[in-house]
Amino acid sequence: MNVTLPLVLVLGVAAWAVVRFLNIRLWVAVLIGLFGFYLANTFLAPVIDGTTRSGVDVINTTQQK
Repeated sequence: MNVTLPLVLVLGVAAWAVVRFLNIRLWVAVLIGLFGFYLANTFLAPVIDGTTRSGVDVINTTQQK
């Protein structure tokens, strides 16, 4: 059974849970998000993208077995 969720929804729920349960201040969560956008414009973006895709592939192939 496959469930398709938008990534924005998953990240939003994760951010809400972090702010709510780990007592992270909202401005810190916003700062981390902005830093992510900054990293997307650097030379590290292809490395981050490749690593993320590899991790997703590993998880997807593990669940299919």
